[in-house]
Amino acid sequence: MTKILVVDDEPSIINLVSAYLKPEGYEVYTASDGNAGLKAARAFKPDLIILDLMLPGMDGIELLSRLRRESDVYVIMLTARTDETDKIVGLSVGADDYVTKPFSPRELVARVKAALRRLKTGPSSSGERGVLSFKHILIDIDAHTVTVNESPIELTSIEFDLLRALAENRGRVLSREQLLEKVWGADYFGEIRVVDVHLGHVRQKLGDESLIATVRGVGYRFEDELL
Repeated sequence: MTKILVVDDEPSIINLVSAYLKPEGYEVYTASDGNAGLKAARAFKPDLIILDLMLPGMDGIELLSRLRRESDVYVIMLTARTDETDKIVGLSVGADDYVTKPFSPRELVARVKAALRRLKTGPSSSGERGVLSFKHILIDIDAHTVTVNESPIELTSIEFDLLRALAENRGRVLSREQLLEKVWGADYFGEIRVVDVHLGHVRQKLGDESLIATVRGVGYRFEDELL
């Protein structure tokens, strides 16, 4: 059974989200503060976490930052704030997606289903499985590993899928919408800026931002040379 952890300090939110998730067949765990949420994540190893940004004690940002040191579990962040900076901070420390309160529980369930489906089936791709070899980057699709100049780098599942999508379309510009469809799925209807934030992480980890070019007003293009 798929396990989902809901971390929120509002009992009404926990009850509402649980009431919508359990009939879908998910095993739901809950926590009402940051410390309990981190312990629950470590104990239950959920497949997906719904995490509130504002929590007593350890807030959602700190919890997520700690969690990312040991897990790449898919995280949907809940935030009551409308400030774009808060959303980008959440994405920057490792959230995969976010939903702003007040939210539609049906929309949240749809996001959960889409995320779990993507995690199960992998990104939409027409490329062959195997190894993608370039001058600087080697992407082993089957092993889910990436090396840059023969040194391994650690990418989250989302980051790996974004790099793979771009590499499989080397020299072609992919728009944010195309990357969303390939990595998050055709039924994703969340924030388009998640692409920019996660690709920013990929560029930092590659150590050479020129390997992924930004085509202003259009999208992104993978630039590494073929061997």
